[in-house]
Amino acid sequence: MERHVEVDSDQHGEIGDLDVIDGAAGVVGRLAHGEVPVRGLGANFGGADDSRAVLRYRRGVTTDSTDNSEASIVLLLGPTGGGKTDISVSLAKAIPGGGECVIADSMQVYADLVIGTAQPTPQEQAGVPHHLCGVVDPAAETFTLRDWLDRAETEVRNIHARGRIPILVGGTNLYARAFLEGVFEGPGRDDAIRAEFEKIDEASLHRRLIEVDPAAAERIHPNDRRRMIRALEVHAITGRPLSEHQAEWGASIGSRPSVRVVVLDWPSELLNRRINARVRAMMDAGFLEEVRRLDEAGRLGPQAIEAVGYRELREHLRGRLGLEQAVERIKIRTRRYGKQQRTWLRRFLAVPGAIRVDPVDRAPGEIVSELISRLQPTT
Repeated sequence: MERHVEVDSDQHGEIGDLDVIDGAAGVVGRLAHGEVPVRGLGANFGGADDSRAVLRYRRGVTTDSTDNSEASIVLLLGPTGGGKTDISVSLAKAIPGGGECVIADSMQVYADLVIGTAQPTPQEQAGVPHHLCGVVDPAAETFTLRDWLDRAETEVRNIHARGRIPILVGGTNLYARAFLEGVFEGPGRDDAIRAEFEKIDEASLHRRLIEVDPAAAERIHPNDRRRMIRALEVHAITGRPLSEHQAEWGASIGSRPSVRVVVLDWPSELLNRRINARVRAMMDAGFLEEVRRLDEAGRLGPQAIEAVGYRELREHLRGRLGLEQAVERIKIRTRRYGKQQRTWLRRFLAVPGAIRVDPVDRAPGEIVSELISRLQPTT
């Protein structure tokens, strides 16, 4: 059975509103998973063993990648509050040939969501070029996984053209997975089916979705007409719920040539303490004022408001929640997010050549020295 589902994700790393891309008619074959040889970085990265053919699906196109155009790429992953920014900046400065960072975070892409999403500081961005950070209007209705992937692929090509190493920093685990595996196409849109659903109001669409796909109905907001119609369309075309297609996407993470996955593996208890401290530091840095400015300007769109903390602080500003109660909810929500991320990160550690890093009681410089050594070619 061929199944190709795109899942939109929010900052929590959760599977959010399930979605299937409106692709070309029919369904393309699933990405073939193959073992990728361990490779290094810098001038020696990308030798003869890079010629292994790997099928990938980028922007809905099946390609047989047999060239060495993707010299070297580092995919640096870790949970929220885990120090990814410090390590990525240090790595970009130390890596042979120099590196540039590409943000793989579904909320750091939004402009002016600076404090609450822990965007890299101006000083950090001045020292190392950063891409896809603060580039989307937070008032925008949608910015999808596919939107990010298209832009990320372009940035990676441009960085390679400058002779430097792209370092993707995540962030959002589904972004990282899409970068490794590609975006999978679903059945093509059927205008006749859509026309029938377009005649139905949101409440009736939601009731129908509950009948045919209760799991999707639980995740998709009752006012999200676009996703409800797409879920119903997929069911009408395939005879199966969208949530089943998503579940069959599989638990394993695919490989991509020339990408080395690095995972910062924090113990949960220590990570939770770091998260609590970071939330308080964000409040001290002006997180509440940031939310106030964005809300008063009407710039917290339906996706941006889902970033951890923004909805809670907006509720406080509107008199519906005490400040300490809002802060405590942010801590709880962020800790849950971190737990979900750690579950995903265990899957990334199974990617061939993945590097696990124990960051406890270690300075970024020490970690980077280890990475530079481990990312070099094996002989």
